[in-house]
Amino acid sequence: MRRANGWAIKGFLSAALVSALAVINVAADEHSHKYTAAEDVVVWANSVGPLSNRQETYEYFQLPYCKGKGKVEHRHETLGEALLGMELINSGIPIKFPQNQVVLPICPEFTLTSQEIKTFSYAISHDYWFQYFIDDLPVWGMVGVKDDTTGRVSLFTHQRFEFEYNGNQVISARVKAESPVELVSSQNGMNVEFTYSVTWQETQTPFKSRFERYLDSDFFENKIHWFSIFNSLMMVLFLTGFVSAMWIRHLRRDFARYDKETGLNDFDHDLGDDYGWKQIHGDVFRPPANPMTFAAFVGTGHQLAWTSFFVILYTIFGQEWTERASIMTATIFIYAFTSMISGYSSSSQYSQYGGRDWVRAMFLTAAFWPGAVVLVTGLNNAVAIYYTSSRAIPFGTMVALLAIWIFIVLPLTFVGTLIGKNYAGKADFPCRVHPIPRPIPEKIWYAEPIVVIALGGILPFASIFIEIYFLFTSFWSYKVYYVYGFGLLVFGIVMLVTASVTVVSTYFVINTEDYRWHWMSMATCGSTAAYVYIYAVYYFMQKTKMYGLFQTSFYFGNTALACMAIFLMLGSVGHFAANKFIMRIYRNVKLD
Repeated sequence: MRRANGWAIKGFLSAALVSALAVINVAADEHSHKYTAAEDVVVWANSVGPLSNRQETYEYFQLPYCKGKGKVEHRHETLGEALLGMELINSGIPIKFPQNQVVLPICPEFTLTSQEIKTFSYAISHDYWFQYFIDDLPVWGMVGVKDDTTGRVSLFTHQRFEFEYNGNQVISARVKAESPVELVSSQNGMNVEFTYSVTWQETQTPFKSRFERYLDSDFFENKIHWFSIFNSLMMVLFLTGFVSAMWIRHLRRDFARYDKETGLNDFDHDLGDDYGWKQIHGDVFRPPANPMTFAAFVGTGHQLAWTSFFVILYTIFGQEWTERASIMTATIFIYAFTSMISGYSSSSQYSQYGGRDWVRAMFLTAAFWPGAVVLVTGLNNAVAIYYTSSRAIPFGTMVALLAIWIFIVLPLTFVGTLIGKNYAGKADFPCRVHPIPRPIPEKIWYAEPIVVIALGGILPFASIFIEIYFLFTSFWSYKVYYVYGFGLLVFGIVMLVTASVTVVSTYFVINTEDYRWHWMSMATCGSTAAYVYIYAVYYFMQKTKMYGLFQTSFYFGNTALACMAIFLMLGSVGHFAANKFIMRIYRNVKLD
């Protein structure tokens, strides 16, 4: 069942070269998409699985379909295809370009054993469907049909292929499963004849537009989607205006009051209003709790944010949604090549606050996110192996991923760490840190950091709520997400909202003379991840028909990873904005 591992090294080197040049498609392509008369058009059988559980897929021939007369072989796969469980096997169905064919047998008369009848019956009862790839075009069909009234199941035994072509190129491909035959349990089995037919029709549709029929423009480009973008833009304008007003009104008032207090003599100063954020100038630049872990969070968050930005750009300009598993492959290598960012951000943060164990900090930064992915994926992989699913990651793929981490991620993180430690790791704080921490005064309940954190994630979540729905519908259902321009705009909006909300929240907290702003600034908008996960639970229960351990583990495991990435990205952006804000205001006051 497992594929040979020989492609791992070849795939790793070729994909690395492609990502480095950033001009060639990362997905392997064995075809020129141009055919001569009577040339073979290969029908690659990918997988079968229940319609409600998109991630629960199995090798096509785990169902007892007969194999055609053509040569049956595996197609070479990319790293992304292997991770997504794509099992491309030549179905052996002979199709010639562009020749019509009447009803022909896929294989000679075929006998299903009693066990094979039970296998097909189970698949049909659970709405199994199959997927082919023909000239890189995905096509789908149902395995059979069930009569809900009588409970009888019938197997589709005929596949009608319909093609459109323009010149020497395939423009569209469809398959319609027909001729249902009722399955009847028998000790002697039953004879079934699998057949197919082919129809070709010429069209004027250009080759570059052939994927448009897979796009649901009514769903992704409707008025609600546009309204959500407009609403998010208005939120950004409101927040930036609010932050500007805070700078102009409140901070100027604070600066004027502090300057006035500085000019008073000691007696008058004691009678003044001694409160506010200036009073904690000796503690505000105190190192955060667990500085190494905090630095790893910051570095990983910055790397994931830039990875997301580059992947969206790459997809927009490269039209990567049309290529099978190419986004997954591109994401892996873009993440690997942005490792210098995490090393730089982490080491500069760690060194500024006096951290000296920079080697350990570097390894923690380099291993934190990959370790989280390995943990969740390992659990999902164990479930996939138990189910004998094609989603089980083969050993060769694991070796390739380990090689990427050792030879790309780790060295680049090391380089980034050295740069950050030596050039950006020197403390340049405008205030000296007092040796004894100042006691934190009691405050009203809504000024407590936990309340600020809980409220801080609401606005960023509101700005991405609609886009989250479209992404969930695409990833967990069967719609192709292609509006990456919308995605880029929403990405920029949520980053601005995060920065604005964190600055306001940080000012609110330090004005109560609470200097614990580091972790608070990260968690304020990082709490958006909790709201996304709560919505994911609602979506699973109300918007899907998913069932079973397999799909449930994949859904909640992968969603947890996505939410962790959201926490790290928004948290690191929020801390970056809060840090700039803190440095700026304390440089503008006269300190004793």
